[in-house]
Amino acid sequence: MTILRAQGISKRYGGLLALSEVDVTVEDNEFVALIGPNGAGKSTLLNVLTGLASPTTGTIELAGQPVTKASTHARIRAGLGRTFQHGRLFDRLSVLENVMVGAANRPGRSEAQLEAAARESLARMGLAHLAPLPVSSLTYGNRRMVELTRALAGGPRVLLLDEPAAGLNSGEVEDLMARLRAIRAEHRLAVVLIEHNMGMVMRLAERIAVLNFGRKIAEGTPAAIQTDPAVLEAYLGSGSSYAAR
Repeated sequence: MTILRAQGISKRYGGLLALSEVDVTVEDNEFVALIGPNGAGKSTLLNVLTGLASPTTGTIELAGQPVTKASTHARIRAGLGRTFQHGRLFDRLSVLENVMVGAANRPGRSEAQLEAAARESLARMGLAHLAPLPVSSLTYGNRRMVELTRALAGGPRVLLLDEPAAGLNSGEVEDLMARLRAIRAEHRLAVVLIEHNMGMVMRLAERIAVLNFGRKIAEGTPAAIQTDPAVLEAYLGSGSSYAAR
């Protein structure tokens, strides 16, 4: 089943064409990566998919339902979750309160139910001990994990991750990959990953789409993308190889 479908997505900011006729499909429980050079349009595409930016042209469907004109909150309630490249936690709130904000995306819950759901999400991520701490006291790696937990607390069917490994050390990246594998197995959700860590992308993704200057220039399995001449030229430079990264 196709859980997320975007067709003909273009986004223009004045004279700048940030996205040009981009098509993206994500199947239920599939792990898809979006890669490309800085400025290729990856984060812009995520903003369009989540409703933070309106497409100039194109349509978006979530679980077969049109959401092109839906608000961000409506898309979240329909099953879309997201983390951000630079993190957007509330520093004045505790870890528990931040995750409760994510759980509140499921309508009709009492405060007690929100707290219970948040504590359950933290426990599943191995972060229960952090619940009472202010977010401002956390290490960078733990902040990233709390943001991921908050996104999961909303019960998404599709999880969009914008450079979750940015700023993490090698051990933290390995831990993140293990958690993402466990999350998929437990929740059976689809994941769309933007990431510059090619080792992580190649080990996790089942399918990779490549953007360059706002256009999708290639799509395929990790093995196919590693040797695609257009991808090597655009993303790594002539003569480079993903296998060595």
